[in-house]
Amino acid sequence: MATSTAAVERPEDEKLPLGRTFIYGLQHILTMYGGVIAPPLIVGGAAGLSATDMGLLVTAGLFVSGLATILQTIGVGPFGARLPIVQGLSFASVSTMTAIARDGGVRPIFGAIIVAGLIGLALSTIFARLIRFFPPVVTGTIITVIGLSLLPTTFTWSMGGAGAKDLGSMANIGLAGLTLLIILVISRLFQGAVSRLSILIGIVVGTGIAACFGKVDFSRVGNGPVFALPPVMHFGTPTFQIGAIISMTIVILVIMTETTADILAIGEIVDTPVDAKRVAAGLRADMFSTTVAPAFSAFPCSAFAQNVGLVALTGIKSRYVVAMGGGILAVLGLLPVVGRVIAAIPYPVLGGAGIVLFGSVAASGIKTLSRVDFDGNLNMVIVAVSLSMGMIPVAAPKFWDAFPTAVGTIMHSGISAAAVVAVLLNILFNEIKAGNRPDVSVFAAARDERGNPIPKRD
Repeated sequence: MATSTAAVERPEDEKLPLGRTFIYGLQHILTMYGGVIAPPLIVGGAAGLSATDMGLLVTAGLFVSGLATILQTIGVGPFGARLPIVQGLSFASVSTMTAIARDGGVRPIFGAIIVAGLIGLALSTIFARLIRFFPPVVTGTIITVIGLSLLPTTFTWSMGGAGAKDLGSMANIGLAGLTLLIILVISRLFQGAVSRLSILIGIVVGTGIAACFGKVDFSRVGNGPVFALPPVMHFGTPTFQIGAIISMTIVILVIMTETTADILAIGEIVDTPVDAKRVAAGLRADMFSTTVAPAFSAFPCSAFAQNVGLVALTGIKSRYVVAMGGGILAVLGLLPVVGRVIAAIPYPVLGGAGIVLFGSVAASGIKTLSRVDFDGNLNMVIVAVSLSMGMIPVAAPKFWDAFPTAVGTIMHSGISAAAVVAVLLNILFNEIKAGNRPDVSVFAAARDERGNPIPKRD
């Protein structure tokens, strides 16, 4: 069978042997598995669902995330960026869904997701045309914030996970540190396939060591069926409430901003062209998956930033590897028993791996910023202000609590806050030329009244 020109020219079209494709795909799923199961557990708890129903939400989330990943990576017509992007349930929607769930259960949530998803689908092409407003000074800042905003999650995992009785114990942090050490040693001593599997090996070995010390609980693996199809409309027909729809639409715009940033980030990492057409195709896949998710009792989907870090760390750029991961994720949604085994991985082990993964995302952003010209312009100010705004939700989570819901929904996400501020400042300082003056950089040499540089003192 002849290889297409595109397959030769585009690094993301590389096809690896089946065995390696499966292993690398599994590594992607182990990286993001905890992030997929967290939203259903949080929202289900707020809605007062039974353990069985919350388990159903988890299974549905895995199944839909797997199908969404396959659509995003393989693509069908105008749907899918055809890039190595893992799709999963979005954290950006958790706070809004929790608020809706406390008032009316999960049915209004599903109704709001359907309407908001359709709105996002209709806006995808228009939204993607904003790509010209995402030069390296913007994308580099956003990518850096993506990595930095994920670090608190991995630190919490390293301490034992939110709600752990021994949160912050030396045993938990020690296990996270040991997992990190294993990954670093493998990365340093080995090359090729072994080095690229350092995250997976670290997770497996770390879990084995944890099991030896009684830190792994496999007792619930046998609870529940081995195989189960996600039921359609298990919780009944969705209901449509205007307030919930408005709130969810705002969330969808935030998700679209984050997905756009992730698509641009993966394009930078893979070193492949990403234009407005490709971003639009990625957003369509994102919004289509979100719109149909409620039929299976699942929540909005978005690109997972931690897997962007995995691509950067391993150098495995093939979209077919991620598509295999999507297939594994979908199968896990049909085989709850396998999901329960993976769910037994201790949080400290995931935390140790997350330090490398999430830090790699931030490092990729810094690499992008290294290509930015900071002389004679205000790009340094753009980065400084945008980075600071993106860190507010991390450093001061209650900072925006007193503001209107619409503002809070956007600014409570560090990624969307950084994206909005960076884009606006880039337009103000770089796109609008009127009133610009030379040497406006804070690093420009000081000049006297005649315009001559003032010599620096020794």
